[in-house]
Amino acid sequence: MGRMAVVEVAELTKTFVVPEREAGLRASIKALVRRKHREVHAVEEISFEIGEGEVVGFLGPNGAGKTTTLKMLSGLLYPTSGEARVLGHVPSKRERDFLRRITLVMGNRNQLQWDLPALDSFELNRAIYRIRRSDFTPLRDELIGLLDVGDLVRKPVRNLSLGERMKVEIVGSLLHRPQVLFLDEPTIGLDVTMQKRIRSFVADYNRRYGATVLLTSHYMADVVALCRRVVVIHHGRILYDGDLARLGAEFAAYKTIAVDLLDGAVSLEAYGEVVEREGDRVVLRVPKEETARVTGRLLVEQKIADLTVHDPPIEDVIELVFAEPK
Repeated sequence: MGRMAVVEVAELTKTFVVPEREAGLRASIKALVRRKHREVHAVEEISFEIGEGEVVGFLGPNGAGKTTTLKMLSGLLYPTSGEARVLGHVPSKRERDFLRRITLVMGNRNQLQWDLPALDSFELNRAIYRIRRSDFTPLRDELIGLLDVGDLVRKPVRNLSLGERMKVEIVGSLLHRPQVLFLDEPTIGLDVTMQKRIRSFVADYNRRYGATVLLTSHYMADVVALCRRVVVIHHGRILYDGDLARLGAEFAAYKTIAVDLLDGAVSLEAYGEVVEREGDRVVLRVPKEETARVTGRLLVEQKIADLTVHDPPIEDVIELVFAEPK
């Protein structure tokens, strides 16, 4: 990798030991004496690197190990084995210089003081991070302006809607100007307009400060807008690490062929699955390995005005990846 590796993960593993309980009174009494446990492998020997200034999508279904990984990278969880380094630091040591340079934003967690206006929490963060007033005030006001929360920061956080709270949470998490952002579902539960606002804000922060970003999201629009590279994790293991654009080529089992016919009455059922038909335009779904043969047949056998071949939408590919038994 040409740029310096800011995040380095080598065979990182996290195993939780959880108590096992059977239903019924007898089983409950027995469990008091001899408790059974089982191991849950949340993350299994994953390895990757992220370069300075990269914005990487971290994708996977619920329970895949994404949040566990982000918590290990931000120092909230100790790994069971393997190594992680962020900006040269071992996250679990939670050294002051490390904590000053990273942030973790969790869309479903409240990090600001619930009963206080956000401005008061911002002041608390300034004291915790020992930020000079001359550095703090201009950045605070810039972030408030960028996210358009000037009228919200004086209200108690508990009086804000989810979208409003998420915006002031983001301001609070960036006041110390972190170089690495771990964003766990930062747009969850927000309306489309709010999602776009936060998306463009993250892109702007990345450009402005050269920040490195690792982002999880269930909204593929977030990933498509922000990330050229994605890491796909499933059952605690990495399935794919590479260009978002190549994900379809790697995993998609089919392609779509859009055909503009000169005679719209012709049936194309014999060439593949018809997934859309509108006037003279027909969209077929065909197995990837059949694409060249079907395209050749169509051009020879039918009167065609235009023909284009597409990979399936990223959302469909991701769904397919997660559906595969691994």
